[in-house]
Amino acid sequence: MKIIVEENYAQMSRVAANLLLGKMYQNKRVNLAITAGSTPVKMYEYLIEDVKNKTYLDNVHYYNFDEIPYKKKSGYGVTMNNLNKLFFEPAAINPDQIHPLDETNYKTQDLRIEQDGGLDLILLGIGADGHYCGNLPGTTTFEDLTSYVGEDATEDMQEILLSEVGGDENERPNFYVTMGPKSVMQAKEIVLFATGKKKAKIIKQAFFGPVTNNVPASLLQVHPNLTIILDKEAASEIL
Repeated sequence: MKIIVEENYAQMSRVAANLLLGKMYQNKRVNLAITAGSTPVKMYEYLIEDVKNKTYLDNVHYYNFDEIPYKKKSGYGVTMNNLNKLFFEPAAINPDQIHPLDETNYKTQDLRIEQDGGLDLILLGIGADGHYCGNLPGTTTFEDLTSYVGEDATEDMQEILLSEVGGDENERPNFYVTMGPKSVMQAKEIVLFATGKKKAKIIKQAFFGPVTNNVPASLLQVHPNLTIILDKEAASEIL
């Protein structure tokens, strides 16, 4: 486990962008699973400038690792819509390089990635409860591959689903799909990043405490190639 602590959010975002770029420059197919949300916003701003109209990066393929479908809207779900707005569209990524995960193909996701050569890197955030992707406490176990999480989702997850669709009860789905812990751990490299004081407690708990299903991200500490990128506030309890 390598921990990188930068002074502030902008600097940690630049480091995260650099790590992804280092993978992209390889002379082979590169498979990346990337995250949406608020933490990567600045990183994508850097990456857009770095990758837009760079035809020599057409070897890079992108996978979303979870998806929350809208209940009524058609087309992409929450995750892919966010990734499109944050990165794929402004960076002019060729659609042939984007491989969405959704409720129609989640059962074949792990085989598809394996046949594509496996994930070279997966970029994760972390929730205050220690979740990553859609792996909240009580929703998946360490043995789960890519999964459908249905109406038995926890109350916390139901609240997250509601917030992800803008608080619109009419659009809140009753399920989502996610790469499970076992799927994530098959990636050749894991990069997790976090910003802000509100993440300091869970960073210490997840990566300096016991490995437990109660803190899903704690499993990541046993991955042989894990990098954690933090700003000083997120790292304040481990410095």
